[in-house]
Amino acid sequence: MKKYKVLLLLVIASISLNSCSEDVMDDINTNVNNPIDAPSRFAITDAMTSTAFSNTGSDLAFYTGVYMELNAGGFGQMYNAEIRNGEPQNQTTFNNAWNSQYQTLLNLKRIMNKCSTGNEIGNYSTLGIAQILYAYNLALLTDMYGDVPLSESFQPGVIFQPKIDRQEDLYKIVFSTLEDAIVNLEKTTSSVYPNLGTQDLIYGGDTSQWIKAANGLLARYTLRLSFKNPDYAKVLTYVSKSFTDNSEELKMKNANIPNPYFQFDNDRGYLFASKSLFDKLNVRANDPRAEGYFEKIKKTTGAPLTYEFFENGVSIQSQKYSYSALIDETNPIFMLSYHELLFIKAEAEARNSPAVTSTSSLTDAVNAAFNKDEAVNFSETDAASYVAGLNIVTNADLLKEIAVQKYLSFYENESVEAYNDYRRLLAMYGSAAAHPIQLANPKNTTQFPLRLPYGDSDVSTNDNVKAAFGNGTYVYSEKVWWAGGTR
Repeated sequence: MKKYKVLLLLVIASISLNSCSEDVMDDINTNVNNPIDAPSRFAITDAMTSTAFSNTGSDLAFYTGVYMELNAGGFGQMYNAEIRNGEPQNQTTFNNAWNSQYQTLLNLKRIMNKCSTGNEIGNYSTLGIAQILYAYNLALLTDMYGDVPLSESFQPGVIFQPKIDRQEDLYKIVFSTLEDAIVNLEKTTSSVYPNLGTQDLIYGGDTSQWIKAANGLLARYTLRLSFKNPDYAKVLTYVSKSFTDNSEELKMKNANIPNPYFQFDNDRGYLFASKSLFDKLNVRANDPRAEGYFEKIKKTTGAPLTYEFFENGVSIQSQKYSYSALIDETNPIFMLSYHELLFIKAEAEARNSPAVTSTSSLTDAVNAAFNKDEAVNFSETDAASYVAGLNIVTNADLLKEIAVQKYLSFYENESVEAYNDYRRLLAMYGSAAAHPIQLANPKNTTQFPLRLPYGDSDVSTNDNVKAAFGNGTYVYSEKVWWAGGTR
């Protein structure tokens, strides 16, 4: 009997030790630096950073800058983009951006759930900010790729191959989410949730500024749909509720977050001065940006400093070309600039009435562009005299010059919007020949990217995306929905 008691005690001790061991192992396997659940005030900071640096300012901006000839791809992967050597039609080209955009949307979705139905109900300010960022990232995603998975996404273990949603439906979500954000930001947040303060890297917790940003985005996206559903009066209403100067812009400017163009140039040195851009500036008399945008270089040792422009799609691969004079680590990452908003206003006014020939709104926009928040500005230039010399007589003249000046203002950090605008106007003017912005790369006759390719992460795992991707050449033939396409 004693023998059995000893065995029983040994079994109990063994069970206890195993239980203790499992508890210890559970603790060991817990990464305290990657918590499963974090307060939304910390998660929103990460979402702001990824939205600006990884999604807006990095690969999407570098490549679209080359396609739009704001920059020239003189070396490495940017040279491949310049001559369309496997890029952009390869599924790997934008995989990093694709993954980052979806990860950011997932994080924002979690924040919105936490603040609307989770354990932070009543945190309306963070909810509204998350909704604005969600709408912005969703618009960026569908603007770049067209129809994309969303409604069945973010359900691991439930739906393994989410369907592709139509861009038309995705844009409805963009608008409704921005409208909901404004409603929430106008509510009083429960006192148990402190103001975001420095956790808000964009507006320091000022919800009134976020409301202005939401209205500015609504103006942008309403104009974006002008080929499909023009409503210029509504655009102007949104503009009237948005920024009043460049201090209110939706942008990331933080000493701890370097400008991505600076970082890319510092790490790689692949982007150079575009002859196409210089020619557009140089043809306009007294445009200070014709030289102010670029740095002179020495072609060889001992040679004088000169401008060496890369002829788009033609020049040889080399790192001996002029480069940007604007590039600086402290430059902001623009998500919606004041000068863009004023160009939106100018175009909406001109399109709202064919009788409009006044250049006053264009002058305001050009002045804002000359004084934009970057390392180099042109505040000494009189925008009024500059615009007066552009020989604008008719409404059609005005609309074309608004398009060109808006394009010129986007150098170098806003190339994604230059790309969106070009494709929208391509639909509205009907052909590249009639387009106000004439691109020079000879590859564009057959290989202008009308959209970007889906990321490899989904092409290789989701049959719906794989079928839509095909061999990747659809990027040269299939317009996105708001530009006149079907997907």
